[in-house]
Amino acid sequence: MEITPAGAPLMVAPDSLTAAPPKISKARDAAEQFEALLIGQMLRSVRESGGWLGTNDPSGDCATEYAEQQLATVMAQRGGLGLTDVIVRGLDPEGQD
Repeated sequence: MEITPAGAPLMVAPDSLTAAPPKISKARDAAEQFEALLIGQMLRSVRESGGWLGTNDPSGDCATEYAEQQLATVMAQRGGLGLTDVIVRGLDPEGQD
């Protein structure tokens, strides 16, 4: 097992066989970001209505918002609501089934 010293760049081999074309990759990134934004807005709406944590705690609002953003981002990256795939297919109708 090799340990990389702190601050040293990690060497990662490109995986050119499974990499998506740049146009599709950019569309997928944008669609993921949009889906994360939508999920984040949904989480915020639930929290503001009093249903997320139950009480309003002004000291924890910043941390809660950050946690919601991170949760929304991870959910979108893992498939989330499925909007990313729908958007990408819509942007590339000749697309890849």
